[in-house]
Amino acid sequence: MSQSAPRFAEIAGRRFGGGELFVIAGPCVLERPELTREIATRLAEVCGERGVPLIFKASFDKANRTSIGSGRGPGMEEGLEQLAAARDEHKLPVLTDVHLPDQCARAAEAVDVLQIPAFLCRQTDLLVAAAETGKAVNVKKGQFLAPWDMANAAKKVTDSGNPNVLLTERGSSFGYGRLVVDMSGFRHLAAAGHPVVFDATHSVQEPGGLGKTTGGDRTAVPALARAAVATGQVDGLFFEVHPDPDSSPSDGPNMIRLDDFASVLDGVLAVHRAVR
Repeated sequence: MSQSAPRFAEIAGRRFGGGELFVIAGPCVLERPELTREIATRLAEVCGERGVPLIFKASFDKANRTSIGSGRGPGMEEGLEQLAAARDEHKLPVLTDVHLPDQCARAAEAVDVLQIPAFLCRQTDLLVAAAETGKAVNVKKGQFLAPWDMANAAKKVTDSGNPNVLLTERGSSFGYGRLVVDMSGFRHLAAAGHPVVFDATHSVQEPGGLGKTTGGDRTAVPALARAAVATGQVDGLFFEVHPDPDSSPSDGPNMIRLDDFASVLDGVLAVHRAVR
């Protein structure tokens, strides 16, 4: 497929991509139902006011934490209840991570997009199980892979009968405890023929940077997001947000404050309009 051809994925009955920028946003991991509702409500308001399609995201379990003592979330049953409630109340498509093949069918009952974590993007059984649910599959690029390698991950999904694939850039390992984003890599991701998403918050992580937890630099998120959109190859932006990131049990240092989300999005949209 041509790099300039429209790239779409069908999610919850509508097309995402094709020149219309969309956003995937929410907390890293689910906490209290009241907090989930607060974040989903505010994100829906901000995106709705700007006419930007939103996919709400949150994890019911974070199985790839730095240390065994790190919080992982409420678990599948309670977590999926929260996600289904957010979907129903706000009429939003919802995304969550899956880590094991046998989680896919159950998660697909409550969400619209199954996300494959970066560390698991080559796990064939997981990709196939996610594909076979019929829900869209967002595959995050491993920090250890070249952008062009993601075409093989996408093909595992499409060859399993599911054309609705998103490919997400989230930074590449650069030495120990640092990530970098290769802006020239977006065109290689786009060449696979699927919508390309830039995960601006995970790209500023410092893996294991705080010893038993991951560090990060949220101040770099807005500039990276604008730069990614300026390439003209990005269809969606991914942000983790929280009212008080420093209190979050996961990824606090790289998450943006919920109160700052509108201004970050406005900056991205200004660049998108200029490029388009």
